[in-house]
Amino acid sequence: MSSRARVRAQIETWGTILFIDVASISVGEDELNLGIEKCRQFFYFVDDIFSTYKPESEVSRLRAGSVSLSACCSEVHEVWAACEYARDISDGYFDPWCVEGGFDPSGYVKGWAADKAIEILKSYGAENIQINCAGDLSLAGGFENGKPWNIGIRHPEEAHTVVKVFDIMDGAIATSGTYERGAHIRDPHTGLIALGARSATVYGPDGGLADALATAMVVAGRDGAYLFMKPELSEYNCWVIDRHGDQAWAPR
Repeated sequence: MSSRARVRAQIETWGTILFIDVASISVGEDELNLGIEKCRQFFYFVDDIFSTYKPESEVSRLRAGSVSLSACCSEVHEVWAACEYARDISDGYFDPWCVEGGFDPSGYVKGWAADKAIEILKSYGAENIQINCAGDLSLAGGFENGKPWNIGIRHPEEAHTVVKVFDIMDGAIATSGTYERGAHIRDPHTGLIALGARSATVYGPDGGLADALATAMVVAGRDGAYLFMKPELSEYNCWVIDRHGDQAWAPR
């Protein structure tokens, strides 16, 4: 029986640290490290293209009106279209066009990029994969031997207190709230600070959409529970902590 190779890595980009945990019984550490290096370069590329803090990025130039969408790279087109879908399926609770300065896909890109990195690592032989992009996780293959990844959700105000654990083999899970960056999420319908929920966790097959829906649920709170009754979101669910108190709920 082949031994199991496992590699963990950290990548500093996007103003945060991304964590990668990969393992395989098919390939060794050298191959896994090559895959991680490919992911590193991809994440740097994503930052160069999508960062709203870099004036030279395509998204910054798009926001400034110095470049047209048609002149942007294929990745920007892909994310633009995906954000349109996320806006529509969330009934506008997620809307990256309703922000100061124009189109800002930050609430979608982390999950999207994590999913892309999963595919990169698989191409290098990785079988058990966890990618943590600043709280948005994409997962594949479970932890080992058919066991799922155990993903803990922290308390909105108590950083070292885990209030919920999800067991996930494959897919994505994203949490949005006000505890990392303060009251940075605004309600697209009113332009005011979002007051729907303190924290919202969404899990499902697509990391970008899970990321967007988590933001939407911070805006909508209990008013957004109906979104998960839509047939298009049958593979997604959420777990939400109310704005006041520690009461948590899920639509199903």
